[in-house]
Amino acid sequence: MRDSNRARLILGVLLAAALVILTVDHRTGDNSPLHPLRAAGAYVFGTAEQLGGGVLRPIGGFVQALVAAPAAQERIDALKAENAKLRAGMLAGKLDSDRAKELKDLLGLAGTGGYKVVPANVVARRGAPGFEDAVQIDVGTRDGVHTEMTVINGEGLVGRVIRAAAHSSTVVLISDPASAVGARLEGAKEIGVVHGVGEHGRLVQFRLLDSTAALTRGGRIVSFGSQHGRPYVAGVPVGVIERVESTPGELTRIAYARPYADLTALDVVGVVVEAPKRDPRDAVLPPKEKER
Repeated sequence: MRDSNRARLILGVLLAAALVILTVDHRTGDNSPLHPLRAAGAYVFGTAEQLGGGVLRPIGGFVQALVAAPAAQERIDALKAENAKLRAGMLAGKLDSDRAKELKDLLGLAGTGGYKVVPANVVARRGAPGFEDAVQIDVGTRDGVHTEMTVINGEGLVGRVIRAAAHSSTVVLISDPASAVGARLEGAKEIGVVHGVGEHGRLVQFRLLDSTAALTRGGRIVSFGSQHGRPYVAGVPVGVIERVESTPGELTRIAYARPYADLTALDVVGVVVEAPKRDPRDAVLPPKEKER
């Protein structure tokens, strides 16, 4: 009981002293004798507050980042998907544009030569029994395509059909070593045979039958044509001679030509289902200035 009364007395004295101190400090302002004590307290408690804030702010930011992470990741994934879709759309647009140009060139060449063609897309590059360099196209007998038909693109001769199914066909390219195409020089009657030599289709060999005939770099070769236009129709541009080999004592002369058709990057091609009524001769060859 005595301790309780003593505690109340001490508490009352302390409260009274605190009131007196606050009153004096307030009335004297900056001249208060308690100013240094107040400044020290402000420094101590202010520093503690700053330290506490510095510790808690990163923790709060980390917690907030954890809360927002799933939504941010979803946004990032959505943006990636949108960018991928845009890139795919641009690529598809470019492919469509390129194919439209190739089809236009194909139909232009066919129209000039009088060839009736069935357009097709190259869907695979593969070998075939007895051949090394062949491609598969997406047209077949249902489209009027049969074996031993000429295949061209908008630049020149590509090859011939060696196998035809209902909806697809196999085409051996003129670059295949087993391929042989009757051909002749532009503006002349000298004839020869074009053979594939591999080299990824970059060059073909032209063996001129008359060893005395002129054969020079830059000479242009067109297909000579087969009977009834199969397997090769006449007048299709084959290639441009890049080099001539010296063949002393040989009965034939040999040259190597760059094919007009890029046989390493075939896409849109056409199968000639009907040969022209007349040999177009050199009419299908591009203007020489265009070649340069």
